Amino acid sequence: MILFTTGDGNTPLTPEEQDDLIPDLTTKEELNEWERQNILEAAAWALDPRNLNRQDPFSEAYVREMHLRMFDQTWKWAGAYRTTEKNIGIPYYQIREALPALLGDARYWVEHQTFEPDELAVRFHHRLVWIHPFANGNGRHARLMADVVLRRLGRPVFTWGSADIVKAGDFRRSYIDALRAADKNDFAPLIVFARA
Repeated sequence: MILFTTGDGNTPLTPEEQDDLIPDLTTKEELNEWERQNILEAAAWALDPRNLNRQDPFSEAYVREMHLRMFDQTWKWAGAYRTTEKNIGIPYYQIREALPALLGDARYWVEHQTFEPDELAVRFHHRLVWIHPFANGNGRHARLMADVVLRRLGRPVFTWGSADIVKAGDFRRSYIDALRAADKNDFAPLIVFARA
């Protein structure tokens, strides 16, 4: 059974990637709930004050570990960079150069206070989504990564519209529209959405 759609903002998975689903699920709703539980556990780990300042969110190892913790009960490829082309993101063979460049830029932004914390986190999130390093879960991963950055900067995490933006609907459309505005270097809608 096909659990995956290719609707607006969704990343399609290859049949091989779909075969690496760990639990035996039959519907998209079951998959969403299973992933949600996995992600909640990862968020609790990432935002726990005991872990928060011991980890470096601008290291490649941390980026991969976060994705692994978010999806290790769901996908065999959790934490591994994608090896296929997607409808979004840079060519997969550029990930190993683009991601370290982003991490270096973000570290510079923090050290030199280039942007206010909310804008810095949104810019980091946007570029991480644009790179799209993993086969799936990139938006959720980038949102949690942005929240970790905010907490390390002493700011509260984003609300991300205070709704489920995984499901199709108005909130997801608002999020996608804000990402598209950021594609054109207009980060204001994404900042507003993230704090809404």
